Amino acid sequence: MTLAPQHEFILSKYSAYYNLLSESDKMHFRKRVQSFMYSKTFLPRVFKSVTDEMKVLISASAVQLTFGLSPIYLAYFDRILIYPDSYYSRITRMYHVGEVNPRMGIIVLSWKAFVDGYADMRDSFNVGIHEMAHAIHFENRIKNEEYDFLDRRALYDLQKITARELPKLRAGEPHFLRSYAGTNEHEFFAVSLEYFFESPALFRQVLPDLYDTLVRLLNQDPSLLYQN
Repeated sequence: MTLAPQHEFILSKYSAYYNLLSESDKMHFRKRVQSFMYSKTFLPRVFKSVTDEMKVLISASAVQLTFGLSPIYLAYFDRILIYPDSYYSRITRMYHVGEVNPRMGIIVLSWKAFVDGYADMRDSFNVGIHEMAHAIHFENRIKNEEYDFLDRRALYDLQKITARELPKLRAGEPHFLRSYAGTNEHEFFAVSLEYFFESPALFRQVLPDLYDTLVRLLNQDPSLLYQN
């Protein structure tokens, strides 16, 4: 399958990651976006319909994280719910901008928060990356056709580094990652990937062992893209 011209235009206009790729990698990226997009049901919440722009860019956010791996399409998470803005959860009784529900197999996103995350690719706040990181973490442990795709040694090293860094974050010590990363191991991973893709050079300098572990885990090094 090839991506339709209007969808390719959306990628070229709005995806900074895509535009940093070589022409050969762009071709493979487009194919993965196409496959991801047509494997999901996108459901609007509050507003009437989901646009092509929403489908393409949300799919691209997932492909961005898995692009260095064999094709992974987060098979378990077959529905993506999209709200126009932050939404109220009856479960947590709080407003959210995104979440991943492994029991129901859904990914939920605020479109405004998603767009804001990609508007500034250097601030290390990105809801799309954050929620897709959660989905990858869960997908790797769900026994289906995509089970156990993350490198086990890299995961083991990540667990050790997480155990080292969480107490620092929880104690309020000055840290490269924002304090929310100290919530638990899942949030540590998701926040780390936001910094990994948006502040790779500084990340590699400040926390080289964590950065290297994520490079091995995702089989890609974003700092090299920014050098091209």
